[in-house]
Amino acid sequence: MLGCEGGAGLRRWLTLVTGLLECLCFAGAVFGWASLVFVLKTEGYFSYLCVNIPGVNGMQFLDCSGQDEQFSLIFTIASFMTNFLLLPNGFLFDRFGIMAVRLLGISLYTTGALLVAFSSSALSSLLFPALSFIAVGGILFLVTNMQIGNLFGSARSTVITLYNGAFDSSSALFLIIKLLFEVGISLRASFLFLAACGIIHLARTFLLLPRTHIPYPLPEGYTYGMKSRGQAKTFSSEQAAANGNMQRDDVTEEMPFNKESAEKVATFWECFLSKFFLWHLVWLSVMQLRHYLFIGTLNPMLQRLTQGEPSLVSTYTNAFAVTQLCGVLSAPWNGLIMDRHKGKPRTPGVSEKEADLRASVLSLTLTALQCVLFSICASTPFLPLQYLTFILQVLNRSFLYGGHAAFISIVFPPCHFGKLYGMAMALSSVVSLLQYPCFILVKGVLGGDPLYVNIALTLLSMLAFIHPLCVYLHCRGLAARRGKPKDSPSS
Repeated sequence: MLGCEGGAGLRRWLTLVTGLLECLCFAGAVFGWASLVFVLKTEGYFSYLCVNIPGVNGMQFLDCSGQDEQFSLIFTIASFMTNFLLLPNGFLFDRFGIMAVRLLGISLYTTGALLVAFSSSALSSLLFPALSFIAVGGILFLVTNMQIGNLFGSARSTVITLYNGAFDSSSALFLIIKLLFEVGISLRASFLFLAACGIIHLARTFLLLPRTHIPYPLPEGYTYGMKSRGQAKTFSSEQAAANGNMQRDDVTEEMPFNKESAEKVATFWECFLSKFFLWHLVWLSVMQLRHYLFIGTLNPMLQRLTQGEPSLVSTYTNAFAVTQLCGVLSAPWNGLIMDRHKGKPRTPGVSEKEADLRASVLSLTLTALQCVLFSICASTPFLPLQYLTFILQVLNRSFLYGGHAAFISIVFPPCHFGKLYGMAMALSSVVSLLQYPCFILVKGVLGGDPLYVNIALTLLSMLAFIHPLCVYLHCRGLAARRGKPKDSPSS
């Protein structure tokens, strides 16, 4: 028996570590777009859009704003598809489970890598579907790996945020491709290698992950892997329902979203229309828009601040990509903030869910504050300050996505996680489409100066503070009702 328990523990840690490496090395590569743009420009992608424009004293200069617009559009579409397609993929995840969604993600990622490998300056348009496939496949790696948090009980939020941090850090993959390119490794060779890594993803899918879902709370005797395929030997269907492992909307679980109706789980639409979800959507959308516009316009911004000096642009691009590696180090701090109360005695009458909500207030507030500070630094046209901007950006981004996933898992029933996570990402991606008109506005009406757009986005980011305030007031209301006489509703 001890040997079996030891083997199960080893399998869990092996699943955790290999999943972390998968997210770290592959999942969020698309967000290192600025590094890849440097390589693509060197290779002449969309170079036919660069034109000579007369300047002062009869001099001519090369205007590549059309080329920049195409690269910005590719990133806009890829980032939109990443999040928007999480809605149908979330339904697929809740309905069919881990294996089906991973096979879809592996197929998309491998196809995208092959498209980049066989693209060229003459076939620049292949980048549009290629980056979208890589982006969507990568986010599906993250979604399926976040289930591993259910294996680690009281450290669940920490594991979820750790995976999101690894996802952020994986944007450094394109920096590695850029550095390899500079020492003579072709773009084609690098992306053919990425495509070949699909074999590793398939091996993890069949050997180290269950076919459907990992339940939470984890039932005693739960096993998974090649033989068990995610079953517990003494795990009845009634127990599965009680632990949220079933996929129907009418499953009963231990901690329902609707506290006043403990006999049934809230429906998907009750969750979707709740104040928590709607304000969480605002919180996610405004900060995500700020990040996407920054990443999508980083290369033109550096071109402007360095007066087009290639060596300086390369240096700052490398610095940005290197800071992305810190996402995997900073994200777990957010998880520790959200899990800091676990294992401690709770105040009498306070449920585990209420304690989780209270712990999330600090996380949500710090994330919003980080975004405002990052936006202020990004709005300041002082080149050396951008090092601080890069640090704040990766810190905030790791807190944002890790906190998003953890909050959804805390507040809403597990049977709706995939749908609600996908719905939030899909709707926020519609807001993120504003990055392209913002880019056109800066390039056109504002003559390349993004100051006013940056100020507007900074003010918009301050809307994110409403969400933690809403959660705080809700928790205070629960505490106030608990202090009333017995006839008041219990929390």
